[in-house]
Amino acid sequence: MSNVRWSIVVPEETDRALRSYLGRRGTKKGDISRFVEEAVQARLFELTVEDVKKGNRGIPQEDILAAIDEAVAAD
Repeated sequence: MSNVRWSIVVPEETDRALRSYLGRRGTKKGDISRFVEEAVQARLFELTVEDVKKGNRGIPQEDILAAIDEAVAAD
């Protein structure tokens, strides 16, 4: 997998807090990039879960559980 370079802007306070946190953990080259990547992935997961919950809001729980059971059984 290839990497893409991002240019991001954050408040100085956020930068200091992150560098301080990583410094306490023994910062290595690339730690800020890994931290940002993990944070982006976590946020995307949260947003996806919210979207699924909104999409399922009008569906009775029994129907959702039945569909899950059916999908698990088919595997």
